[in-house]
Amino acid sequence: MKNVLVLMHDDAGQEARFQAALDLTRGLEGHLRCVDIAMVPAYVGDYVEFGGGAALMADEQTREAANRVRMEARLKGEDVPYDWVDTTGFARECLRGATALADIVVLNRELDKIDYPDMRDLICDTILKTGKPIVAVPGHALAFDLYGHAVVAWDGSRTAEAALQAAVPLLKHAGTVSILVVDEGTLRLTAADAAAYLSRYGIRPEIRVVPKTDTVSGAILNTVKALDAAYLVMGGFGHSRFLEAAFGGVTRRMLAESPVPLVLAH
Repeated sequence: MKNVLVLMHDDAGQEARFQAALDLTRGLEGHLRCVDIAMVPAYVGDYVEFGGGAALMADEQTREAANRVRMEARLKGEDVPYDWVDTTGFARECLRGATALADIVVLNRELDKIDYPDMRDLICDTILKTGKPIVAVPGHALAFDLYGHAVVAWDGSRTAEAALQAAVPLLKHAGTVSILVVDEGTLRLTAADAAAYLSRYGIRPEIRVVPKTDTVSGAILNTVKALDAAYLVMGGFGHSRFLEAAFGGVTRRMLAESPVPLVLAH
């Protein structure tokens, strides 16, 4: 895992994405690709018919040109290898096209009280249509602690299996790895199976089984906070072809409330 892709766009989540991407690139001794998207506003609608679309896009392109100047000046002092790609269009398509040869993509989880850009939509589209693992950071985060306590949410599903496998290059750096199981009866693959898999990579995880006192998502959030976790690995997407329906309830809540970065795979 050497090729880190980060979305650069002048919005409330950019600083968190930028700092997480820098930490990942340094820790993995990798290369950072910054894709700056001048996004076609989703709300343009009929405004285009009155000539307003061109004006909105011109403003957006001007903002992102200034964003590049500002952020590249900072990048040059960060001592990480990087390249920068400018693109214009709809966020989904532009981001999807930029993920070629990326090993991991850095986005935000849902941005608090901000709807644009729609991070949940971007995550869902990217992860389902490219298969790339995603790091989704809270808007308030200013780091990705690669060496801290990593928690793997485990339910024995194929998506949990995919997330575990995708996260191995990150988990190798973690100071502690916990496999978290919310007691729900028989699993397709047990936590012991997951631990044995990781052990073959030199990772010695501990298994934590917690009762579901309220909801699975509540149990995960409480455990993440209690363990002072650095990040959470999880696979929580279903098999629906409809993007909105692809979010299970646990994933939806974690994308809305997780206090730590999420490592997601499908």
